[in-house]
Amino acid sequence: MATRTAPLETAGTHPPVPRRVLVALCATQITSWGVLFYALPVLLGDITADTGWSTAAVMGAFSAGLAASALAGIVVGHLLDRRGPRLVMTAGSALAAVALVGVATAPNLWTFTAAWILAGVAQAAVLYKPAFAAITAWYGPKRVQALTVLTLAGGLASTVYAPFTAYLTTHFDWRGVYLVLAAILAALTIPAHAIALDPPWPQAPAETGGDAATALDRRTIITSPTFIALAAAIALAAFTMSTSNLYLVPLMTGRGTDTATAAWVLGICGAGQLLGRIAHAPIAIRTGPTVRAVAILAIGAATTLATALIAGPLGLVFATVVLLGAARGAFTLLDATAITDRWGPNGYGTLHGILSAPATIAIALSPWAGAHLTAWTGGTPQMFTLLAAITALAAAIILAERLAKRPLGVRAAAK
Repeated sequence: MATRTAPLETAGTHPPVPRRVLVALCATQITSWGVLFYALPVLLGDITADTGWSTAAVMGAFSAGLAASALAGIVVGHLLDRRGPRLVMTAGSALAAVALVGVATAPNLWTFTAAWILAGVAQAAVLYKPAFAAITAWYGPKRVQALTVLTLAGGLASTVYAPFTAYLTTHFDWRGVYLVLAAILAALTIPAHAIALDPPWPQAPAETGGDAATALDRRTIITSPTFIALAAAIALAAFTMSTSNLYLVPLMTGRGTDTATAAWVLGICGAGQLLGRIAHAPIAIRTGPTVRAVAILAIGAATTLATALIAGPLGLVFATVVLLGAARGAFTLLDATAITDRWGPNGYGTLHGILSAPATIAIALSPWAGAHLTAWTGGTPQMFTLLAAITALAAAIILAERLAKRPLGVRAAAK
C-alpha cells in the first residue's frame, strides 16, 4: 500500500520529533477537553435554573454539536492526511473560542444550539482524533509510547477543569464562566498549535495508480467484517462511557451529594483514567487486539454497574469511579490504536475518521439520550445499569466476530 506514512515505519529512518510537539499537544488536550466537554456537566444545573430550559433541551444542544463533530471529523481526517495538524488544529482552536463566546452570550435556546454546533465542528479539529493522527504520523514506531503520554495528560482534563469550573461558579454566573473558559482556551491552545506543530508533514501521494490502489485497499478495509464489528463495538462503548461521564455529577447530586463534591467525584474519575492508560502498554505487549479489546470493555461494563449500585460511603464511591475511569482511559488508547493494530499506520487520518464517525454520532446522542433514558428507566442509577449492559454487548460483538473467523476446529479447541 503506497502511502506517505509508510517510510515512518522503517527502523532507524524516522526523523526525531521535537519534544515541544508532545508537550504542546498534552497541554492543549487538557484544556480543549476540559473546556469543550467537562465544563458542561458542572454548569448544567446553573444553566437550566437561569434560563428555564430543560435538561433535555440543554443536553440536546450539546448533542447537536457532537453530531456536527461526527460529520466534520471525516472531512478533518482527509485534511489531516494531506495538510497536517498545524493548520487544522490552530483554526479549530480559534473556532472553539468563538463558539464558546456564542454559548455564553446566547439569548435563546436556538442560538445556544447553533453555538454548540459551531463548537462541535471545532471539537473535530482540536480533540483527540487530530492529535492521534499527528502522533501516529510523526512518531512512527514510537507512537504507542507517545499516545500513552498524550492520553495520560488528556485524562487530567476533568481532574483539572471540573473542580476549576465549579470554583468559577462561586465568582461568576454560568455565562461569565464560559467567557473565562473561552479566554483560557484561546490563550493556551491557539499559540501552542500554531508554534509547536511545525515539523515537516509527509507529503500526500500523487494522483497516480498507487494512490488508486491505496483507495481500493481502504475500501476493502472499511467494508470488512472486522472493521464493521469494531466500528459498532466502539460506537456502543463510546456511547456508554460518554453518557456515564456526563451523568456522573447528576448521579451523585441525585443521591444528596453537593455540587462541589460531585465535581470532585468526576475529577477523580478522570484521574483514574491515568491508571488505565499506564496499564495499557504492558497489557498490549502480552495480548492481541481482540483479547485486549474484550477485556477492556468487560471491565468497563463491570465498573459501570458498580457505579450504579454503590451509593456510599464516599471513600468507596471514590474507589469505584477510579476503576471506572481506568476502564475509560484504557478504552481511549484502544480507540487510538485500533487501526494501526490491525492494518498499520497508512492512511490513519482517513481510516480513523471513518471508524470513529459512528462513535462520535453515538457520543452526540449521549447527552440527549441520557436524559431520556434516565426518565425511561426510572432514575440515574437504573440508567447506569443499562449502560453496563450495553458495554457488555460491545465486548460480545468483538468476540463474536473474532470467533466467526476461526475454523470450527480451532474454535472447539479454544473452548
